[in-house]
Amino acid sequence: MPQTKPMVSIENVVASASVDQRLDLNEITKKFPDTEYHPEQFPGLVFRIKLPKTATLIFSSGKMVCTGAKSTEQSISAVRNVVQKLRKGKVKVKNDPVITIQNIVASVNLNGKVHLERAARSLPRSMYEPEQFPGLIHRMLDPKTVILIFASGKLVCTGAKKESDVYRSVNNLHTMLEEKELMIY
Repeated sequence: MPQTKPMVSIENVVASASVDQRLDLNEITKKFPDTEYHPEQFPGLVFRIKLPKTATLIFSSGKMVCTGAKSTEQSISAVRNVVQKLRKGKVKVKNDPVITIQNIVASVNLNGKVHLERAARSLPRSMYEPEQFPGLIHRMLDPKTVILIFASGKLVCTGAKKESDVYRSVNNLHTMLEEKELMIY
């Protein structure tokens, strides 16, 4: 039986957003000199904020991508914060951003080792090629996530759109590993 509950830590939440209007990135660069904008290398402007510590890519289409937040709330707050700063800096942003969570990445510790060779044979939708990558790649259908499983009992869960899906994925997997006696304590 499980020794302890898996320890889950959300590492990165990626959100997309749109203000549904064109934005002049050169104007933003002039008004916010610490942004990064090199259109010859990449079409987006990088707008970093300290609280929450995130980087938001802003495109001239009015679309944005925010990375680095440690929770859904932080991610939403960061995008709103960036739009608020743009407005304070006299950049005309008519609409409030429409924000969608695209991906949540979490690291997990199962507090026990995993028998990867056996797991590779008994877990459905799994791929394990230790010569190429030390972890087993498991595709979960419900919730739809991809979990990297390492022999150490450490996992990386990616693809979730809600924090609750991260916990559901991890708990489903942990239960499956327990039932198939693939955990080593």
